[in-house]
Amino acid sequence: MLDDFFTRALIAGIGLALTTGPLGCFVVWRRMAYFGDTMAHSALLGVALSLLFSVNLMASVFAVAVTVSLVLLLLQRRQALSADALLGILSHATLAVGLVMVAFMSWVRFDLIAFLFGDILAVTPTDIAIIWGGGAAVLALVAWLWRPLLAATVNPEVAEAEGMNPERSRLAFMLLMALVIAIAMKIVGIMLITSLLIIPAAAARRFSSTPEIMAVLASLIGAIAVAGGLFGSLTYDTPSGPSIVVAATILFLVSLLPFRLRAGETAAR
Repeated sequence: MLDDFFTRALIAGIGLALTTGPLGCFVVWRRMAYFGDTMAHSALLGVALSLLFSVNLMASVFAVAVTVSLVLLLLQRRQALSADALLGILSHATLAVGLVMVAFMSWVRFDLIAFLFGDILAVTPTDIAIIWGGGAAVLALVAWLWRPLLAATVNPEVAEAEGMNPERSRLAFMLLMALVIAIAMKIVGIMLITSLLIIPAAAARRFSSTPEIMAVLASLIGAIAVAGGLFGSLTYDTPSGPSIVVAATILFLVSLLPFRLRAGETAAR
């Protein structure tokens, strides 16, 4: 079954969608879409460092994403600039430094388009094992940290009063995001990772009465978007990564129609 490139792409994409669903819900609830962009842009710096030092690509991207998260936390504690200003600086700085580093490495053949927009049709059985294995680990950690993450999202002060540590929950969330971005980069690319995180979660919000239902629906909508995007790409000969995002966007637009479930009005904000 895994000898067919389309089947491999479908399995890999669905595995990623199941993982990004719950994390995307926290991105939406916390209004951290720009943070997702920053983490995704930092991935290019990870790619450049991987090529420069000949280290594992996924490990390099994860290390850079973790470093950016820690730098962001440290700068936020100084309160010198607003969070969105810091995110803007880190996002564009890491992207620019990565591009400049790649430009200096004239001895390296570098397909920028593949890293920016991904190549899901080129995934290997090893990639599938990493996606599903890493995804299972991320989902297990999200399930374990669900209560403190949700409490810190709803009201950090109350969470702290109940003995939880909102700052630690925030760090854990950032680390999980870094891991998912490292896994997802090869599939949907640097520029489209945030879309796969946010759009299915935003669509699921319209039909959910509880945070748990929203997390499950976000994963299912993401999986449907992956399947629809890949079949659309096969039918109309369009780029696979952007086609997946277009399919997710169509599902989001459908969720805005008047027939949405009444429960969606009381979904977690």
